[in-house]
Amino acid sequence: PPPGHGRLSSRLGLVTEAVEAADDMDFYAHVIGHLSSGGRVDYVIADEAQFLAPEQVDQLARVVDDLELDVFAFGITTDFRSKLFPGSQRLVELADRVEVLQVEALCWCGARATHNARTVDGRMVVEGAQVVVGDVVGDVDSPQAEVGYEVLCRRHHRRRQTSATARAAALSPDVLPVDGTK
Repeated sequence: PPPGHGRLSSRLGLVTEAVEAADDMDFYAHVIGHLSSGGRVDYVIADEAQFLAPEQVDQLARVVDDLELDVFAFGITTDFRSKLFPGSQRLVELADRVEVLQVEALCWCGARATHNARTVDGRMVVEGAQVVVGDVVGDVDSPQAEVGYEVLCRRHHRRRQTSATARAAALSPDVLPVDGTK
């Protein structure tokens, strides 16, 4: 497809045409351009909205207010450090309504997962760039670093305890009870 055009697909196999938003895309101008050329817009959906720039969120608010179109934005609010993404912050500030979807993620311990942890080579990290794509080779500290993300409850996020480190701790002789007798 030409630049700016793409496809959106679901895990169920549903596919639809979509517009891939560049970092500098002006959403309001894009919608106006589409309408001016005879196109139809029923609503706007922004997926992974945490990656939007605050200015882009303002543009989406203008689509709602000036063009009277509904905008639905989906994404997460905080990064691996429990800090708001700038796009998410602006969405919360401007949204007419915020809903937490009832897809409940669970921590490895079974508690409700509320935090995102970044792991590098299996260990949780709390410093680094806010956005790192987990399926790319290299880029984080070492050329072969394996970057991943895991959802955790607040307790385990604060303790920096992922499922991998919890398993390692359970297997370690350092955490076995010692009674001093042989």
